Amino acid sequence: MIGKVTKSTGSWYNVRVEELNNVTIPCRIKGKFRLNDIKHTNPIAVGDIVEVQFENDSETGLITSIQPRKNYIIRKSSNLSKQTQIIASNIDQVLLIASLIYPQTALGFIDRFIVTAEAYHIPPIIIFNKLDLYQNELNDLMNETLSIYKSIGYKCTAVSAHTGENCNQVIELLKDKITLVSGNSGVGKSSLLNKISPSLNLKTGEVSTFSQKGKHTTTFAEMFSLDFGGYVIDTPGIKEFGIVEIEDSEISHYFIEMRPYINQCKFNNCKHLNEPGCAVIKAVKEYKIIPERYESYIKILTKADFYE
Repeated sequence: MIGKVTKSTGSWYNVRVEELNNVTIPCRIKGKFRLNDIKHTNPIAVGDIVEVQFENDSETGLITSIQPRKNYIIRKSSNLSKQTQIIASNIDQVLLIASLIYPQTALGFIDRFIVTAEAYHIPPIIIFNKLDLYQNELNDLMNETLSIYKSIGYKCTAVSAHTGENCNQVIELLKDKITLVSGNSGVGKSSLLNKISPSLNLKTGEVSTFSQKGKHTTTFAEMFSLDFGGYVIDTPGIKEFGIVEIEDSEISHYFIEMRPYINQCKFNNCKHLNEPGCAVIKAVKEYKIIPERYESYIKILTKADFYE
């Protein structure tokens, strides 16, 4: 039988089988499957299309094979680790939920996430939550940050999961799509999803008053159906997002505002750091490329901002 993985706990997987009227079967991986040359910490990810067969008790199943992935989002668990984790696969878009306060999401984190999405041809959307907390200088910063990403061409908006402000915009963005939802712990992922689709009833948590960082409330990646149509894959909050499987020479191509200038550089192997005749640097000086985004590029290239 063919099914879709809707939850991963590391050792067991929920697989929804359409030919069985969308019954969900708890499955584990067949022993020989583990012997394949798998480079990731999780050989099976939420969103994977797999072949399953019932075990002898007919209540649990075995995953015997996995179909080729259309796409996936991958991260490295730490700066020094060689292990990688596939967050989700076969998705239509990624929704990154960020916040300017309690906790603050670094622009470098946002840009690393966008680069990974671009590398796998998955449209990214950025949602800034906790709009009800932004006043005065924070409100100005919110508008400046939104203008950065809107000017590049990305879909982004600011919302409040607490008051519901602008949440209808999120519904329109997610309707009838398979969307991976991610972000730092504490930015309000689960609260926002509960607001737009109350039947989800996801567990939510508070931000630590000491560290101003969120506490994990989502333990495993899981796919849920939305009240208004479509699916979301809710994921544990992540503190770090390391870029993997992308060569240094490719990174500039995933800063989409750099693309018009890359081929105008004097040298074909230009890294856009300090080379003479670099069209990208010239565009930054002329503010055709936003300096903050260029700074993110430099940090990604030099691996200087992993923990930001």
